[in-house]
Order: sequence, then C-alpha cells, then structure tokens
Amino acid sequence: MEKIEQLNKISDYNDLLGVETLHPLVSIIDFSKCKPVNHGSLNFGFYAIFLKDVKCGDIKYGKEYYDYQEGTLVFFAPGQIMKIENNGIKVIPKGFALLFHPDLLNRTSLAKEMNNFSFFSYEVHEALHISTRERKVVLECLEKIEDEIEQRIDKHSSKLVVSNIELFLNYCTRFYDRQFITRDTINRGILEKFEFLLNNYLYSDLLRKEGHPKVNYFAEELHLSPNYFGDLVKKETGKSAQEYIHLKLMNLSKEKIFDNSKSINEIAYELGFKYPQHFSRMFKKETGFTPNEYRNLN
Repeated sequence: MEKIEQLNKISDYNDLLGVETLHPLVSIIDFSKCKPVNHGSLNFGFYAIFLKDVKCGDIKYGKEYYDYQEGTLVFFAPGQIMKIENNGIKVIPKGFALLFHPDLLNRTSLAKEMNNFSFFSYEVHEALHISTRERKVVLECLEKIEDEIEQRIDKHSSKLVVSNIELFLNYCTRFYDRQFITRDTINRGILEKFEFLLNNYLYSDLLRKEGHPKVNYFAEELHLSPNYFGDLVKKETGKSAQEYIHLKLMNLSKEKIFDNSKSINEIAYELGFKYPQHFSRMFKKETGFTPNEYRNLN
C-alpha cells in the first residue's frame, strides 16, 4: 500500500518544500522559489488552494485526475488527499499556493461561511479555470495576504489575514459563476441528461421501489460531485436540485390524482411514499387542497 504523508501543520508542508514558516496558521508559497521535490500522496490537515501555472505532474484526488492547465485553481479541504504523479522525477513546479489552518478561523465570521464555499467539495474535473484578468485578481489577493504575513504579528494580524482570505474566496465564487455561464452549452447538456434521468425515474417502477429520488443519485449518474451538480442546477434554474426534484414529483402527483381507477393510498405508494398520510400532508401544503379535494375540483 502506498504511503500517504500526513501534513497536520502548515509548517509540515513548508518544510517539505524548503520554505520558511512566517506564520503558524497561514502560508503563501511561490513554487518557483522552492527546492525540487518529488511529491507522493499528501493528506492535508488544513485548507490548500493551488494556482497551477504549468503542468508539472498529474494531480489526482481519489482515483481521478484533475483537469488542469495553465491558470487553474484547485481546492483541498482538511482531510482530503492529493497525489501528484511525475514518474519519480523531482521538479520545480510553477505557480502559487495558499494554505490556511482551520484554527485561523476560530471565532471569525468566515468559520461559519466556509460550508458555503462548496467548491472545496467539487470533483477533480470541476476545477476552476481562470482568465488572465482573473489571474491578476487572484495574485493581488495572495499578495495582500503575503504582505500581512510578513508584517510583525500584532492584534490586527489575524483579522486582516482572514478578511483577505474571505475576499479571495468570494472572488473564487464569482469566477465559478462565470465558468458556469461560459460553459453554458455543456451545462445545458447536463441539465437535459438530468431531466431525462429524472423523468425516467419518476415514470418507472424505481419511484415505488426505491422511494423519492435523491440529489446524490443524479450527481453520481452524471459523474459530478453533489455540490457541483447542485450549484449548476441552481445557477441554471433558480431552484436547488432538491426543490426541482420536489416540483417534478408534485406535478406527477397532480397528474395521477385524476386517475379515478386508483385510490389515493395506491397513488401515494406509487409515488414512493411509505405512508399515505405523508403524501396527503405534503400535497395539501403544496396545493392548499387534500388529494381528494383536488380530485373533485373538476
């Protein structure tokens, strides 16, 4: 079994690259100033964001390779494992990295916001490809953080560093929004496949046998991470993936209600409800009518 190197502290990674640790909880790395290194598998105990300027080995997360090229940002959260394959050759990579430990965020508003930056849980083929202009913004943010790290640590240091990290992450959110737009054709193809899969699920026996469809099911079928899939659906439809699935389920229930050959209980079971009363409660919440009242409208 391949050895996975555990990096719990910022200094662990700095030492690996021969970089001085200026702050115990945050670091900016310019890879062109690092010693040649042959990476293996690394398990980060902190957040790590890499701006790759040239390809210098294939980055893997899990079993998949990152789709990256010049000007690509890749994100790792604590506990995630990164593997770089470069055929055992020591290389000097080109680009930059921002590392920050979760302890840096203690008692800050950013700690509560980190879950909103869903791109830390995107899959490898969902990396952020930035433009020349966006790259300039990224480097300016990193420079501000680095300038603050190089200052003498005082009572303002952590607050200013965290503020600039939050600014950087907010820019990344904006850039991902742009990427969703510029990949509109691809995204529409994904949505069409989602619509096909959803209809197939709802109008087959899967609904009765497996219960209500889950977001994770469609994400897996489309080879996307649940977070990326959910963000894509939200950007394209204005609804969360779960809301969209619920809407389609309720539309189907309205169709079935008018089949007088079946009782409301039978329809509830066909729609994947274990208990008919749950269906009646949800239906009334959605339409303002009980299933029987809705059936008698016409």
